[in-house]
Amino acid sequence: MIRFYGFSFIFTLVCLSLAAWYGWASTGTITGTLSLLWIVVVLSVLEVSLSFDNAVVNASVLKEMDEVWQHRFLTWGIAFAVFGMRVIFPLAIVAIAAGLGPMETVDLSLNNPQEYERIVSSAHVGIAGFGGAFLAMVGLKFFFDLDKEIHWIRAIEEWLSKFAALPAAEIALLLLALWGISTMLEPDEALTFLVAGILGLVTFIAVEGINAILEMKEEAAKLQGAVVRSGLGGFLYLNVLDASFSFDGVIGAFALSNNMIVIALGLSIGAMFVRSMTIHLVRKGTLAAYRFLEHGAFWAIIVLGAIMLMSAKFHIPETVTGLIGAILIGLSFWWSVRYNQRHPDETAASAD
Repeated sequence: MIRFYGFSFIFTLVCLSLAAWYGWASTGTITGTLSLLWIVVVLSVLEVSLSFDNAVVNASVLKEMDEVWQHRFLTWGIAFAVFGMRVIFPLAIVAIAAGLGPMETVDLSLNNPQEYERIVSSAHVGIAGFGGAFLAMVGLKFFFDLDKEIHWIRAIEEWLSKFAALPAAEIALLLLALWGISTMLEPDEALTFLVAGILGLVTFIAVEGINAILEMKEEAAKLQGAVVRSGLGGFLYLNVLDASFSFDGVIGAFALSNNMIVIALGLSIGAMFVRSMTIHLVRKGTLAAYRFLEHGAFWAIIVLGAIMLMSAKFHIPETVTGLIGAILIGLSFWWSVRYNQRHPDETAASAD
């Protein structure tokens, strides 16, 4: 466990120390400092609980990459996940929406957190459209696959697999969903939602295109051990995926605090543990040992994508999102254990 989570625990201690220092500097009381520390801990736990499906999906991609790029994802990628999405992203939203410069935006976040929260929250429709569209495509792509042979919810997954014979069926389904939700919004919000959703779709296609180009180059050069989504393509894919998962968490964090520093510290701890969980799943071969676990994670992603899209119109608590994801992954894990018990010979052969 220390091998996989040692750095995350060290990172947590550093963040909690910074939170304690900031709490004392800003409040000057033990009670205020402890209250701030508690919020940071709750935010970190919430981020981990909401992101387990993210770790499973990351592992499904990362297992196909060589150790060099796995290490780069854990190190370089964490800078993007922690500082990019938890700090720079909310500041960029406020800067663009309010027409402020970088230093003015930082000053607003520190000295007028209520206004900072209001501006970030006002961008939720666009964030919901982009993040929801990208995540929905990630989930749909997994099931709309003619070559898919293993099915968990067989009646639905076999049908989706066969339906994949229709070119771009998942794209048509997503566009219909975007249009349907946009009809429930005010005209200005509907346009923002549609544009953001289309951009999310285009981003997914672009990242997939980069992966395909890199794969063709690998094959042309006859590289040894060429794998799917290896190297730069996989790195980009995983970081865009992480970003999409982070959108809702960043917005939802304002339910507990509107202090930029507190939110950044709490969510960063969670992001680091998600990275460690991903590497743990890859190194231990958990996805191979539990054949339906990946399916549960991708169903959870589809649900998360749908919830993000619907959140443009309806408020859906983050606890509901996390609970649904946990149930789907828990069921897929239990189903996998039951399968292994019923097919011990097959399980032993796959382990070898």
